[in-house]
Amino acid sequence: MLRKTLDNLPLSRPYLVVTAIAVLIFYPTWIRLAEAWLEFEQVLAHGLVTAVIFLGLLLIHPPGHVEPQAKLKPYHLAGAVLLIATTLIWGLLELVRIDTLAYLLLPAGLITTAWVLLGLARTLKFLPYVLLLSLSLPIWADVVPALVELASVVVGTWVGWFGMTALIEGNSITLPYGRLLIADGCSGIRYFAIAILLAMMTSILNDYRWRGWLITLLVAATLGLIANWVRITILVVVAYETNMQSEMLSDHETMGWVVFAAFILPALYFSPVRRRTTKPNLNAGEGINYKKGFAAIATAIVLGPIALVLAQNTASQKPEWVIDLPEFRQLQSGRLPLPISLPDGLKEQVWHSGDTWISFAQSQKKSADEKLVPYLPQLFDKSIWHIEKQLEPGLRIYRNILTRNKVLVAQLYKVGSHTSWSYRNAKLLQIPAAFTGETRFALITIQTFCGPRDCANVLAQMQTAVSSIDKQT
Repeated sequence: MLRKTLDNLPLSRPYLVVTAIAVLIFYPTWIRLAEAWLEFEQVLAHGLVTAVIFLGLLLIHPPGHVEPQAKLKPYHLAGAVLLIATTLIWGLLELVRIDTLAYLLLPAGLITTAWVLLGLARTLKFLPYVLLLSLSLPIWADVVPALVELASVVVGTWVGWFGMTALIEGNSITLPYGRLLIADGCSGIRYFAIAILLAMMTSILNDYRWRGWLITLLVAATLGLIANWVRITILVVVAYETNMQSEMLSDHETMGWVVFAAFILPALYFSPVRRRTTKPNLNAGEGINYKKGFAAIATAIVLGPIALVLAQNTASQKPEWVIDLPEFRQLQSGRLPLPISLPDGLKEQVWHSGDTWISFAQSQKKSADEKLVPYLPQLFDKSIWHIEKQLEPGLRIYRNILTRNKVLVAQLYKVGSHTSWSYRNAKLLQIPAAFTGETRFALITIQTFCGPRDCANVLAQMQTAVSSIDKQT
């Protein structure tokens, strides 16, 4: 292995240099990404391993050479333009700390850096490795809700096939002796991510073209999902047959990996193996073949990290929002009908009138390292509260699975002088807010108990409360 690595080092060196330069240009985001890897959270436990695999593949199996007859024009100028554009967009996102989009630009920065220094043809050979490294980005949390919903539908259908007595409501499965919840930890995100990672490794080692890539990824993703569905179904059957008394219900980590291995190991064993044909590599020793590309690299560094340091200054502080609601009584320690979990940085005030509660939680950005719109975790306990209906953006009916009570909830976000019903849009509103010196953020939650049948009788009351608060802020 060591001899093979040393033999491949002249072929790997250009791509290692490109990787180092790309990390230098976008270093603030790469540092945060490395910190996220070291936290080993559920959705990113594979991040550090993926980065190590990326470097290992570059050393033991570097991108193949480009055949002369298939060689594309390098288009270095186009790569330079895209690199500078990517850097400017990244700098803007980094300035307002929209982390998810900034992370997504890291692979683009790596590709455009390679394009500038190595040309288009060699960059296309490098692309599969960059895609593998992209699996280490903290974007998997956005996939979890969809996987939970899919698992709930599939497992609910399978449970029906077994003829078990069960009430299935969303991701909740109620059995005669207890209730099981398909929570975020049951989404199967780890199995899904690792299956895709193994598929990408197989595709790179076999030098697959795009069709082989698609087939391999599709098979791996399907196996990862099915393994998780089988795992959850086993837990439901065990819970049903043992009247919720089995120890497996509280400790099923090992069982999950055994089920996953039962699906993925045979697939790896029977997957085809194609050895790379030994040929004289025409790019050996070629290295960086476009020295002028370093001018584009220098420009990207000036417009990226250097400009970012100069632009990060603290805007002038503004007074907190003050809300006056004559018809409501402010509570010292109010508890909403549907409890919400707020991060520590938000200062909350609660008002109450009749069957309506208003929560106004605000914060202010005080330093360049802080986010204007803070990270908001799951605000509601999904194990108890189920979304029954979405009336319109920002307006939902929640139903308590245990008491069957219904609560109409309106939630909107204030980013300076801008208002949004969507948390994602509120994150994007940080961009215009940064240019206008805005530092204030507020999360407004209005809750009203519904009638026994529906929430039509309190809808007008809810809209009046929203309008009143919007005018005062």
